[in-house]
Amino acid sequence: MHDAWPETVNGWELAREGHIENYRKRLANRVTVTATWENGTGRGRIEAHTEPLGGGRTLTSSRKDFRDKDAFWTAATCVLEMAANLPSLDWGTSPAPTALAGTVAGMVEAEPGTSGHPEAELTFTLTDGHTVTLVMTDEQAFDLSNAISRLDHHVWSEEREDEEEEDDEDNDELDSLVEVVPDVSEVHSGPDTGHDLVTVLDDRFGVTEDNLLAHVDWSALIVVGEPAVGSLVDRGAELTVAVAPRWYPVVADRPGERWVVFKRTGLHYHGE
Repeated sequence: MHDAWPETVNGWELAREGHIENYRKRLANRVTVTATWENGTGRGRIEAHTEPLGGGRTLTSSRKDFRDKDAFWTAATCVLEMAANLPSLDWGTSPAPTALAGTVAGMVEAEPGTSGHPEAELTFTLTDGHTVTLVMTDEQAFDLSNAISRLDHHVWSEEREDEEEEDDEDNDELDSLVEVVPDVSEVHSGPDTGHDLVTVLDDRFGVTEDNLLAHVDWSALIVVGEPAVGSLVDRGAELTVAVAPRWYPVVADRPGERWVVFKRTGLHYHGE
């Protein structure tokens, strides 16, 4: 296998020789994984070697026959994961780039993978301008989520507790500045429904249902007959306060008599 690798596919270096595709990935622990796929035959081979150019001692290898290219890449991923977890074999200077480290800027983008398999793509933008995308299997993503949850308890929870204590102190200071809420237990609330109005008229003004007429939709309530009407007119100021704010009384002059009409706020009595 020559060392001319003009293409890159999913992080693998690629060199083509006719119908044969040669892939290579050099790892930071000085292990090199090579993968060879023969188009049209369903045959391939994946190996992990101890030498940077892929010619050293073979650490592991896959079978040669595959159902299809997806099965070939599944095997390649398994060999790669195994090789990446090996300790460094210390073969001089590593051909792989130095491990990238930096401070993440902004949010981490998390998207489904594009290979057709259950996987996740996490994209990190670093403050030095580099963008790093990690492709993880579903199991790796699940383990990462659990690891971050455990890490959260040890790294950030104490800080959040301190912030919550500071917020509580700030709230206490604000509470001390807020004026005492006045006692509203004695504040009068006027009647709401027509039935409530009837109760007020009976309890406070002695006007019974014998003196009442009402529109069918309770948009108005009318008091007729004496001495009920005269009593309400004489106590007009007290009556207005008692039925506010949903109702207000007006005196309607009818042929030979007067009515006291209670109207709901915003409605007009047709007899006016």
